[in-house]
Amino acid sequence: MKRNVLIPIIIVGVLLIAGIIYLTFSLNKQKEANKAMQELAELDKKEMENEYQQFANQYSEMRTKISNDSIVAQLTAEQEKTQRLLEELKQVKSSDAREIARLKKELATVRQVLRSYVIEIDSLNRLNQNLTAENTRVKGQYAEATRQIEGLNTEKASLSEKIAIASQLDAVGIEMSLIDKHSKTTNRISKCNTVQVSFSITKNVTATNGMRTIYVRIISPTGSILGNGGAFQYENRTLQCSMKKTIEYGGQQTSVTTYWNVDQALVSGTYQVSIFADGNMIGSRSFTFK
Repeated sequence: MKRNVLIPIIIVGVLLIAGIIYLTFSLNKQKEANKAMQELAELDKKEMENEYQQFANQYSEMRTKISNDSIVAQLTAEQEKTQRLLEELKQVKSSDAREIARLKKELATVRQVLRSYVIEIDSLNRLNQNLTAENTRVKGQYAEATRQIEGLNTEKASLSEKIAIASQLDAVGIEMSLIDKHSKTTNRISKCNTVQVSFSITKNVTATNGMRTIYVRIISPTGSILGNGGAFQYENRTLQCSMKKTIEYGGQQTSVTTYWNVDQALVSGTYQVSIFADGNMIGSRSFTFK
């Protein structure tokens, strides 16, 4: 009878011990699982922190690559928001599933907003590059046009100078004669009553037709100017002439004769005769009298 009672007790004890062993094993296994889940949650939280920090850094970098004040202000606001969410995440325990879920949702929103700004700024940069390229091209065309205009102006100035030179009158066959009181030519300066200067204006089809004032300037051997025929302009100076004469010039060779009645003592030596017209000296020749 005693044996029959002992056997069930032993069986119950064995089952109880087995149950305790199984329960202990299960608890240990659950602890290990919980530990693994905690570690995973910590890693997930750390990864989220890294992403928040990375997004904040990207906002900061984008601000330095754009000059649009409005967009810079928007980027600054988004960066500050991202930084604030990062600080909130750092304060949350990895085991707080509700807060982690909320901040993970916020992280997805930040990622989406950041992507939209990346696309917008890339478009703006491409537009700026195109505008810069177009600006460079237009500047190049403007510079080339400027060079061409400068070249044309140089050619025009050179051509104008050539035309001006070509249209200048030219006095040839200059003669200075001494006339005595009998209206005859003399070689003696002491018998001279009138000085005659004659010359011809050569043919020039490029010169402007019309009335011309011709100035004759005679410098005596002493360096003084004979006569007082008036003043004229030459190379930004005002000069005195001995006599002047207005003629009508039609582009053909034209003879000109001028006279000066002697009203001062003349000396022997070399006299310099110069002819002027249109602000230019058109001829010159020296004569020696005894």
